[in-house]
Amino acid sequence: MRLENKLAVITAAASGMGRAAVERFASEGARVAAIDIDEASLASLKSDLAAKGHDIVTIAADLSTHDGARDSLNQAAAELGGIDVLWAHAGVPGPAGIEQVDMKAFHKSMAINIDSAVIGAGEAVGHMRKRGGGSIIFTASVSGLVGSMWSPLYSTAKFGIVGLTKSLCQTFAPDNVRVNVICPGLTETPMGFEFTSRKGDVEEAERNKTMMMNAIPLGRIAVAEDMANAALWLASDESSYVTGVALPVDGGFTAK
Repeated sequence: MRLENKLAVITAAASGMGRAAVERFASEGARVAAIDIDEASLASLKSDLAAKGHDIVTIAADLSTHDGARDSLNQAAAELGGIDVLWAHAGVPGPAGIEQVDMKAFHKSMAINIDSAVIGAGEAVGHMRKRGGGSIIFTASVSGLVGSMWSPLYSTAKFGIVGLTKSLCQTFAPDNVRVNVICPGLTETPMGFEFTSRKGDVEEAERNKTMMMNAIPLGRIAVAEDMANAALWLASDESSYVTGVALPVDGGFTAK
């Protein structure tokens, strides 16, 4: 198995890409700690995985707060017995535009999109050193590689995560800790709907999805498992010489 005996922490793990990764990592032999704010969905995830023979750790935490981000990571390390892999996946769309922007909402989105990643990596690396190295994976977006007309503030955050990756890969290399970032394209998840329709309009969402699909060479929207598989590879020893990479998982959207 590709993650046998690995100790893995995944944030925003109760739904979408994070949930898919918990299932994928566990099936490949990892002991997984799943962190999310949604206690009910965490309980459902734990039950579903137990039915498949996998015992996971679940931790409910608000990653928009410093204490929540820090304490949940260290609780995960304590319950797992260390950390080999961190997928700092938490993120939210945040405000759509910058005119009359709700700064309170903006700062909360940045706390989740950037602060939680910074805190998570800063806490995890010490645990990884004790185990001889590890893999830190962030989640950015194609909006961290090219500007987003729909979500300029989200794009700002995700460009920051790409920059953080390229910096930390050098900082942590002497510790044998690799740092990479996945840049998803539009994906069929609950958050994907928020990007295609900022007003919650189903018809608008379908129009925008069609427009996006026409711009994707592979001709389809991603599914959560596409991102989980990319994270699995970056978490595994198969990518042992890969660090500092911003990996587009976008069907070729950013290749044009």
